[in-house]
Parts: sequence; C-alpha cells; structure tokens
Amino acid sequence: MVLVATHVDKDGGNDGMVVDFRGNPVDKSKTGRWLAAGLILGSELSERICVVGISMNLVTYLVGELHISTSKSANIVTNFLGTLNLLALLGGFLADAKLGRYLTVTIAATSTALGVTLLTIATTIPSMRPPPCTDYRRQHHECIEVNGRQLALLYTALYTIALGGGGIKSNVSGFGSDQFDINDPKEEKAMIFFFNRFYFCISLGSLFAVTVLVYMQDNIGRGWGYGISAGTMAIAVVILLCGTKFYRFRKPQGSPLTVIWRVFCLAWKNRNLPYPSHPSFLNGFNDAKVPHTERFRCLDKAAVVDSSNGKGDEMYRPWTVSTVTLVEEVKMVLKLIPIWSTCILFWTVYSQMTTFTVEQATIMYRNIGSFTVPSGSFSFFLFTTILLFTSLNGKILVPLARKFTHSVQGITSLQRIGIGLILSMIAMVAAAIIERQRRDVFVHQQRRISAFWLVPQFFLVGAGEAFAYVGQLEFFIREAPERMKSMSTGLFLSSVSMGFFVSSLLVSLVAKVTKHGWIRNDLNKGKLDNFYWMLAVLGVFNYLVFLVFSMRHQYKIQHYTTSYSDEELKTWKNEQHSKDTEENIESIEVKDSAIV
Repeated sequence: MVLVATHVDKDGGNDGMVVDFRGNPVDKSKTGRWLAAGLILGSELSERICVVGISMNLVTYLVGELHISTSKSANIVTNFLGTLNLLALLGGFLADAKLGRYLTVTIAATSTALGVTLLTIATTIPSMRPPPCTDYRRQHHECIEVNGRQLALLYTALYTIALGGGGIKSNVSGFGSDQFDINDPKEEKAMIFFFNRFYFCISLGSLFAVTVLVYMQDNIGRGWGYGISAGTMAIAVVILLCGTKFYRFRKPQGSPLTVIWRVFCLAWKNRNLPYPSHPSFLNGFNDAKVPHTERFRCLDKAAVVDSSNGKGDEMYRPWTVSTVTLVEEVKMVLKLIPIWSTCILFWTVYSQMTTFTVEQATIMYRNIGSFTVPSGSFSFFLFTTILLFTSLNGKILVPLARKFTHSVQGITSLQRIGIGLILSMIAMVAAAIIERQRRDVFVHQQRRISAFWLVPQFFLVGAGEAFAYVGQLEFFIREAPERMKSMSTGLFLSSVSMGFFVSSLLVSLVAKVTKHGWIRNDLNKGKLDNFYWMLAVLGVFNYLVFLVFSMRHQYKIQHYTTSYSDEELKTWKNEQHSKDTEENIESIEVKDSAIV
C-alpha cells in the first residue's frame, strides 16, 4: 500500500508529502510504524544519557578538580543547559526551513557524539587540569584555579554538545511521529503510545545517567563515565543511519518564523496606511480560518491592501500583503508570551537541583552502610518523582478532577502550570529550612547531617515538573496556530532555557551585592538559605502575575464562523465615500470572485 499525504492551503501552508528515502511516495507496508520509530527513539535515549550524565554531576568536577568558585561553577552548568534548550529553536528552524528532521537529527546526534568525545579528552588529560589540592572548598587560597587555555577545550566540548542536543530535542519527537499516518486509525492510536514511550525513554536515560554514570564518574573516573556516553551516542548515530530505508520523510515546508517575520515587516511597512472602516476589507477576511480579533490591532496593517503596489495579482504577493489568517496566527503566538514569561521562574528553581543542591549533598553524610552515594545520584529522587506523579496524573488525579469539573480535560493546562509553580515555591521554602539546619548543625556540633534530608526538595520539584512540564507543553501546543505546532515546542523549550539563564543572572547579582556573603565556596560559611528564601519570595510574586495573566487569557477558538451578515457588510460598503476605499472594495470583490 502506497501512502501519499499532502495538503496545501490558500495561505501557503502545507503539510507536505510523505516520501521514502529515495523521494518516492512511501509504501506503508515497508516503512514507518514502530520499527522506524524505535530506531529514532535511540537518539533521544542516548541524548538524555549524555546531557543528564554531564549536567547532574558537572558542578562537583568544576569545584573539586578545576577549583572554580561555587557561584561560577553553578553559572557554567546553567549557561550550558540554557544554551542547549535555546538552540532547540535553531534546530527547529533549520529542520522546518531547509534540512528536514532526519538530516537535522543526524547532524545533531553526530555533533553530540563529537562533543562528548571532546569532553572525555578534556577530563582525562592531566594537563587540562590544575595541580590537585587537599580541599578547595576550605583552602581555596592554597589552590590554583584552572586557566583559560585549560578551559578552552572544556567549553568547546560543552557547547558542541549543546548544539547537538538542541537539534535532537526539537526534532526527534516530530520525526518519530512522522512514522505514523494520522489518517489510519490503527497508526493514529499507535502514535499516542509513541509519545508515552518517548517520555519513558527520556526518564529511563535520565535514571541510568544519575545512577550508573554518575557513580562511574566519581569512583572509577570521569573518562570512563563520559567515554561510555560518547560510545552510546556514536552507536545511536549508526543505528539511526542504518534505519534510513525504513523511515517516512516529510519534506520541509518553510519555517513559521518566516511567516511571523513577514507579518511584522508588512505591518511596519504599512504603518502609515489608514485602517479600513471594517475588518471585512482586510485581505482574505472571507476565507480566514481564524476569527479576526481586535487585540494587537496594529498588526492588521499587514493585511491592508495597498493599491499602489500594482494591479491584479501583484497586490496580493506574500511580501506585499498578508492575510487575516496569518495575521491572527501571529497574534495567537503573541498571546502565549505572558504565560511563557511566568513559566521561566519554575525552571530557575529547577536549575538549583543541578547546581547548589548537588554541592550541598557533597558536604553532607551520604553513606548507606559502607556504600557512599555519589552526590549527583541524588537526582534519582527527582526523576522517580516525575515518573510517579506523571502516572498518578493520568490514572488518578485527572479522572478524579473530571468527576468534579465535568470537563474532558479534568485539569486545564493553566491549572497544571499553577500547581507546578506552587510546588516550586514550597520546594524553595523546604530547601531554605533544610540548608539552615544543615549549616547550624555543622557549625555548632561539627556534625554532618544525612544528605537524604535533601529528598523533600527533590520530591517537590519533581512533582512540580510533572505538572508544569506537561501543562506548559500542552498549553503551547493547544493554543498555538495549527501551522506553528513545532515552533510552539521550541517556544516552550526557550522558557526552560531562560530559566537557566535567569538562575545564572541571579547568582551573579547575589554574589556581587552580598560580596559573596550568601554563596561561598565553603557553604558552611555562606548563607545559601537566604538565596533559597529569595527564590521563594520571587515565586510568590511570579505566581500572582501568573494568576492575572491566566484570568485574562482567552483560549483559542476551535471553530470559526463569520459573525457578520451579508446585510451588515453591505451597509458598511454603502457608508464608504472615499475613492481609495471604493477601489479597495472593488479589488477585494474581484479577488473573491476569482477564488470562487
């Protein structure tokens, strides 16, 4: 059976044609489905193993072996993760505009493998590290900090990984879903299970990284831990390439970013043109797939027909005038920005789980009998909590909410985000209390408390992510225009990215304002609990802003019917007196007749 799937709309958007690796219409019996999707999932599994295995334990290497200050080490980790998520926008753009998802994922996976190989070299060669010293956290004045030449290879490795990780993250889920035909009921059902298994692969890779790899890094050697990650990624690239003939490919149709840029440019270009007396005079109003709204009215100028641009078809070229549908889709994206901005602080809180919390665990009692738990492995509680609450949400909480709300969703996407924000605030309160207790016990009793006291903050942040991650992803996908679904995923990931960058900014500001009084290399002499209290207070203000934006947000209208009758439109036309307006009406009528 041969599958040919293509759709083109009047605004230039299209779903593209599904083809095989030779460019021919695909044979459904020989391509796609679970074989192809499974091979693609290997790339995501390997990417998670690499990135989580590096990020969750990198700060201990930077502080303990490279003798970099605690605040600077935290910023290196958060900047790396922030850049990785930000580059997902670039990966999505390249795939949509030119390269396609398969080629983008292949190049990105190769880049990740190369980056982890370079990181293995950077952490293995003795000349890439400063001379060892007894305890940098307490005797940093006697230790030599890593120099710029030694850091160069480390930075090159990290940002090569970030480049590859961003490309994989933004495209692998879409490429995997391309292997199923949504017009086939059986394959559509299979695609739903694909997303479940996709999330399972992410969690499985993360758990393996924070247990096995982190243990190897701390007890056997960084080279072994990173070397296994590099080998895993290299194998994933080979497997991905071997499956080429089994994949279904969707040709790139141009990036939605181009559409957004074009609408803004046309709105600016036509800023001096008068608004039409009625929205029906805007280009493509009668064929609009999205209802016209009065919000961001300045963008309507992009759809104003200017007769000075020529005659006939010349007036309706894409870079001459936009359509109401495209303008309204850009407005829909702008409506996402307020909620996007309030999601950033959640990921700022989350980033503390990869930096300061790991540093806390390093100087706490981590023994279970004779076995010493690696400080980076405490993230195990974070990922298991995420899995636990993800399961509870689907099997218990959502069905229970449906009974009370009588809604199919049960819990709306904005409600999920709100719950996640509340849990993140509580997590920072718990973190502040535990850190104060840890420091007081050490200072006054010279005793280390158990690192398992950190489990509550891992638990709360993990539970928060189970709500916030799903809620944000659902919100950005459901509320985005149909043609901009992939870009909306990139927008979501950019909020994750900004969260890590905001963490770096706050750490730098706090270190400067307090003159390193709160965040010190020796946490026992600092006041890290004050930093956590600050994040909790910021979380309260952020949540209040989120409530305001949530109450004002208007959910996307799924079905559009014109609310203006023929008599109303006729009345408006009769009220026009200027010659220019009459010419615009005639032009619109000519275009409508041609379409019919």
